[in-house]
Amino acid sequence: MGPEGIRPESANHVDNSYMTVPSSPTVGRVHWDGLFEDLEGQLASEWEAERAALDAESERLRISRIEIRARLRTLAAAEAAIALELPAGQLLAGRVVEIGADWLAMAPNPGRGTALVPLTAVRGIRMDHGMLLASLDPAVPASELRERMTFGFVLRDLARRRVPVTIEDLDGSRRHGTIDRAAADHFDLAAHDAGSSRRAQDVRAYVVIAFAAVARIDLEPR
Repeated sequence: MGPEGIRPESANHVDNSYMTVPSSPTVGRVHWDGLFEDLEGQLASEWEAERAALDAESERLRISRIEIRARLRTLAAAEAAIALELPAGQLLAGRVVEIGADWLAMAPNPGRGTALVPLTAVRGIRMDHGMLLASLDPAVPASELRERMTFGFVLRDLARRRVPVTIEDLDGSRRHGTIDRAAADHFDLAAHDAGSSRRAQDVRAYVVIAFAAVARIDLEPR
């Protein structure tokens, strides 16, 4: 023992106990709560981004399977005002009233008859942007029986009923007459003046017309 009773091993010992800060459970909890809140926020953001990516991909896949007839079906159900772009710069404005296997029927401006249009003749469909997006809605069911009716089937019915028609070709030329008969990919037209009936003495020519040459067929209003 050293002078004045001080032990040698404690000569250099410094008591710092007065500087110790008591631990606080509240401070620790706040620190961990904040950390987990940050992690939860990051995880939620990642899940939201992943869900948005999956939704976007699912929507792209759905749209990739939509056929033009499905969009026309939606336009018909909504009675939307549209305009069909046809060959030779023709424009047919109106509303879709029927859809078949390979054709559609349009109700043009008031006072005019129905127009039959082969889908192969449709070059574009004009409508407002809201209707453009709405036409992607897949909710409208198909009419299976009507949508099995082909263009030739409809023309054979017109021939049976002797309905006067106006044929507009892809090049824009027009012929008036009555369809005598319709075959697999063409029909026979007895050409006569518009507004007259098919009487032998009034027939000016007999013409065989391919379905593929038709842009539209106008039915005279009754």
